[in-house]
Amino acid sequence: MDYSEEHLREILELREWISEEIEKREKEIEKLKQNLSILDSLVKQSSFSKASSLMPSSGRKSQPGQQTASVIQIKTIDDKVIANAHVTPEEVVIIPSEDIILDVDTQPFKSFFLGRIIGGMESQDNIDVQTGKISQNSVISCMINKDGSRIREILIKNYRQRERVNEIINTATWSFSRMIENSRK
Repeated sequence: MDYSEEHLREILELREWISEEIEKREKEIEKLKQNLSILDSLVKQSSFSKASSLMPSSGRKSQPGQQTASVIQIKTIDDKVIANAHVTPEEVVIIPSEDIILDVDTQPFKSFFLGRIIGGMESQDNIDVQTGKISQNSVISCMINKDGSRIREILIKNYRQRERVNEIINTATWSFSRMIENSRK
């Protein structure tokens, strides 16, 4: 079947539009998943009951492969808990203690924790994407949930390696301790 040049152009435009719509929807789905994860961690932080146990049994959906998070306490040198890190195979969620105020603008959070540590991991992941070692959707990502400038939660997805979790926790411990010191000055 032969198509005119105009008809082929319309087909290609339709194909491009469909591709753009698919990409837009995938981004929306990813954003919804991130927001759902944030809500889950907030519920986890403020309740001893799992959200699933609060739902009526008819509303529950079983999620195969869903695993519970291991919690790692982030402490100061004098053993005061300043945050909890909830670690699952997919993500690390760091939630500062309620009595600790960490301002996103206090150094060394942006320059060291976000810039050097998370940014360095992201740069390495982007190199790995270019060389074909990982896919674009496997690149580490970091999202900060704030109340004004106060850090409520740090969500790090796609860490992929246990060594990275250790580096993230150790760096968060050091950065948060310095931030607390700097906020007292």
